[in-house]
Amino acid sequence: MLDLGGRDTLPGSPAALLLQETNILDLFSHGTVFQYAILGFLLFASLYSWTVIFSKLSSFSTARKSDARFLRAFRKAAGLEAVMVASEQFRPSPLVSVFEHGYQEVSRQVKGRGSLGNPEAINRSLQLGVNEQLGRLEHNLNWLATIASVSPFIGLLGTVIGIVRAFQNLGSAGSTSLRSVGPGIADALIATAVGLFAAIPAAIFYNHFGHLLKEIGSRMDDFSLEFMNLIERSFGS
Repeated sequence: MLDLGGRDTLPGSPAALLLQETNILDLFSHGTVFQYAILGFLLFASLYSWTVIFSKLSSFSTARKSDARFLRAFRKAAGLEAVMVASEQFRPSPLVSVFEHGYQEVSRQVKGRGSLGNPEAINRSLQLGVNEQLGRLEHNLNWLATIASVSPFIGLLGTVIGIVRAFQNLGSAGSTSLRSVGPGIADALIATAVGLFAAIPAAIFYNHFGHLLKEIGSRMDDFSLEFMNLIERSFGS
């Protein structure tokens, strides 16, 4: 076996025996209330982030599928009234909400003037629909960003406190052996591991959902252009 410069790395050394004799329960048994509170917070953050992740995976998947179905129906429809009648069956689709915003503005203008007198107002209504749907889909994503950025530092705080306590106990015991300080340091490092366990998935999925949001936003902007083309064909303005 390769000697890395210390006898503690050899089979039968104190380090090897310590690793063999120490289990997970032993590591947790050396913690303080403050360390347990940090671990509990990190585990809760991890659980909450996974709850948000699974919820958003479902929401984005449903939005994508329903958008595709509604867009096909919209392009085949003869006019706005036909789209409005059929829109209820595509209700989870963000495009349905954008369409309804535009349709309501078109209805107000046609009822008031008999024609479309302010196309820019229709554009603004469509944009309000886009912003509303983006806000709905972004809901709770800020928590993923917070967990991804804060969890490693909270875990590091728990590790630092644990290491300081381990060395304090080492000084009190008057011993410099690895067996004396090892369990405390190993217990302290668990906080960093749990912090990374909470942060890494949150960061990955936050970036993934950000990419999906851009795709959906672009799709809604493109739909707004198609909507304006449809009303120009329908009302000749």
